[in-house]
Amino acid sequence: MAEQRKRANWNEYFMDIARVVATRSTCPRKHVGAVIVRDRTILSTGYNGSVRGLPHCDEAGCDVVEGHCVRTVHAEANAIIQAARNGVQIAGAELYTTASPCWNCFKLIANAGIARIFFGEFYRDERCVALAEAAHIEVVDLSAR
Repeated sequence: MAEQRKRANWNEYFMDIARVVATRSTCPRKHVGAVIVRDRTILSTGYNGSVRGLPHCDEAGCDVVEGHCVRTVHAEANAIIQAARNGVQIAGAELYTTASPCWNCFKLIANAGIARIFFGEFYRDERCVALAEAAHIEVVDLSAR
């Protein structure tokens, strides 16, 4: 008799995909992946890496300003940009990210109309969680699951 395997639920499925996307990250300081989803369909993905055509951290080193690498574009921003480049509507979608968004990415997420953020680990900025309700964005911490 074949062994029974546990089928991933949708949150596990999309977060696992975000973790695989993170393996493309080129900044050794933090590997982050993001997946934008609507109706259980992937619309866009992104990982943290340098501006198109410019050297990556793993090639040229990190450019650290006030404790943050500024050479990279964050995963969430890259997923939003990728959707825009391809003409994909993301308003009302969900975003799965391996680390909770920074303040700047949260502002992009809110202005893009993303309705729900799922994150795999908390990363630095409490403002995003504190202001999500006012921005009509549901935030779901999947780290404890």
